[in-house]
This record gives sequence, C-alpha cells and structure tokens, in this order.
Amino acid sequence: MSDATVDPRFRRKPPKRPIRLSWADERIRGIVWQVLVVGIIGSIIWWLWSNTVHNLEVRRIATGFGFLNREAGLPIAESLISYEPTDTYFRALLVGVLNTLKVAVVGIVLATFLGTAIGIARLSKNFLVAKIAGFYVEVIRDLPLLLQLLFWYTIMQGLPGPRQALKPVEGVFLSNRGFKVPALVWEPAHTAALIACIAGIVLTWLYARSARAKQMADGQPRKVWPAAVALILGLPVLTWQVMGAPWEIDWPALRGFNFRGGMSISPEYAALLIGLVTYTAGFIAEVVRAGILSVNLGQWEAAQALGLRHGQVLRLIVLPQALRVIIPPMTSNYLNLTKNSSLAVAIGYQDIVSIANTTLNQTGQAIEGIAIIMLVYLTISLSISLFMNWYNAKIALVER
Repeated sequence: MSDATVDPRFRRKPPKRPIRLSWADERIRGIVWQVLVVGIIGSIIWWLWSNTVHNLEVRRIATGFGFLNREAGLPIAESLISYEPTDTYFRALLVGVLNTLKVAVVGIVLATFLGTAIGIARLSKNFLVAKIAGFYVEVIRDLPLLLQLLFWYTIMQGLPGPRQALKPVEGVFLSNRGFKVPALVWEPAHTAALIACIAGIVLTWLYARSARAKQMADGQPRKVWPAAVALILGLPVLTWQVMGAPWEIDWPALRGFNFRGGMSISPEYAALLIGLVTYTAGFIAEVVRAGILSVNLGQWEAAQALGLRHGQVLRLIVLPQALRVIIPPMTSNYLNLTKNSSLAVAIGYQDIVSIANTTLNQTGQAIEGIAIIMLVYLTISLSISLFMNWYNAKIALVER
C-alpha cells in the first residue's frame, strides 16, 4: 500500500495520557510499588550493616583491610612469583589467586580437549570405543568430586620415594615428592620470542580478516598460510636468533634425599588437576555429544555425498554448527571447574581459599577474608562468562 492511500490519521502518534495522582492510574501504582520495594531492600541492608558493625564493636574486633600490609609469616609451598614468609598478607593472597588461576586455566584447556574426545568417542561406530566412553561418563559423573580428589591424592602419596622414583622416560621422575621434568632455562631472549609470537598471531588474524574482506569484494581467494608461517614461526625464531639463540635445558637429578634442577609439579597440584579435569570432562563429553546430535542428519548425508571423509565432515561441517549449541552449557562447566577448585583445601594445595582461611584465622578478619574470596571467584567467573558470551555472539547465526 502506497503512502498516498494511507489515512493521515493513522500516521500520527497516539497522544500521551497525562499522569493523574490517583491509585487508579497504573503508572502511579507502579512508581509507588517500586519505591516501596527499594525502600524495604535498603532498610534490610542498613539493618544488617549496622547490626554487624555494632556486634564487631562490642567484641572489639577490628575491621578494615589494613592487615594486608602486615607481615604474613605464612609458609607457602609453591608459587608462581617469589614469596617469603616475611612478605605481606597482600602478597600471600596474590600467590593464592595465581595458584587458583594456574589450576583453572590449565584445567579448562585440558578438560575441553578430553571431554570433546570422549563426547565424539561416544558417537563412534566402533562398539567397544563407544561403550568404554559411555562407561567413563557414567562412572565419573556419579562419583563425588571430593572423593575423586582424595583418590588421586592417595595415589600420588603412594608413589615411591625419591631414591626409588619411577622413571618412565629419560629426565622424568615420578615420586611422592611430585613430578620432576626437564625445564628450559628461561632468559630474556625467550621472553622476547614469546612476545613476538603473540604479535605474530595478532597480525595473522588481522591479515586473515583483510584477505576475507578482499575476497568478498573481488572473488579472488588469497592464501593466508604463508603469512601465518612467517609471522607466527619466523618472527619469533628471528627474534630469538638476533638475541643470541640461548638454549639450555635444566635436567633434574637426584642429590642426596631429593631432586635438584628441572621443574617440579607437586603431588597436591597434580592430584587436584587430574581430579578436576577427569570429572569436568565427563560433563563436557555429554555437552559435545548433544551438540553433535543436534545437527541435522541431512548435513552428514550432504557432506558424504560430496566425497568428504567422516573426520572432515565432523571437523568442517558438523562441529562448527554444533558449537552454537555447545557453547552456552560449556560456559557453565568452565565456571563449575573454577569454583570446584576451592576443594583444593582438602588435599593441601594452597589456593586462594586455603591462604585466605589461614589469614583470617591469624588476623581475626573473618568478614574481610570471606569478602576477598568472594571477590576473587566473582571476578574470575564474570571474566569467563564475558569471554564465552562474546564468543557465542561471534559464532551465532545472523539472520538477514
């Protein structure tokens, strides 16, 4: 219908009704109820706060975060940054945060790979592979996580001592003191090469976007892999060569009653990581399986009709579509893994919960200690959610 045939009366917006100071007006009722609810919530918060402050004053319990600048005197077995018992409580808590992140980040990556592999295995046409994967999922998900952590920690403690340590491959030792593996002696050249690699990844991504935009404009495909090889591999190697190309391996060796050299992985960290990864992978496997099954069977048949192999169909056709179903519940599993890492206190791994609990026991700052724990987990959880929501929006179907 053209504009000329439309009645001009229908083009005008309806007039706004004036607000009447009457309970019969739904807008007045809405404002009154909102003010009333906000007032009640504010009153409850004020009462809780004043009651807490009064009780703390009566019991002469100090409040505030001034204790963070005091000497901790707290021994911490492992840390990603330098730490001594003479350092402050703030640095001790920072060590706890980094230890939590070390478990969460590595655990999320490993659980994703393991869970994806098991989820795909559950759909295998091989009867034995599918049944083994299904048995794994059913058993792992039905056992309490704390019990699994204690199980793995008991196994770690049951390993022989350093003198009788197991040696599966050259330079790797397994004992009740943990795992000892060779380590690269890190120098400034390696830091520069790592920065160059990150820069190469960013530049490759920008070049790939530009190549896609030009292909959409003129229809001519452009190869990205030569630039990717040059930027991601060539640039770091060149940087490393220019700065002297240092390459020294620190090999662990038995000295007296313990090992010297190499990199150590404590039994507590190993048990916590294995327990969290194997437990979370069981849930991720079901998410991946459900996502693959959500893709229409016609997609498989069409891809196979084009001559694609089963692995190519799964990697190029099915999984990209299944991601739109997989990502939202996968985010919940990542959050659960991060929060479940607080069970580390049961096996002696010093994460933020363990160190904060020791801190509040020594200082009596219970409210501040609990608030720090809540803030740390809230920040990590929101960061994971924001990233996963961004990625989910990026791969979402765009309707025209």
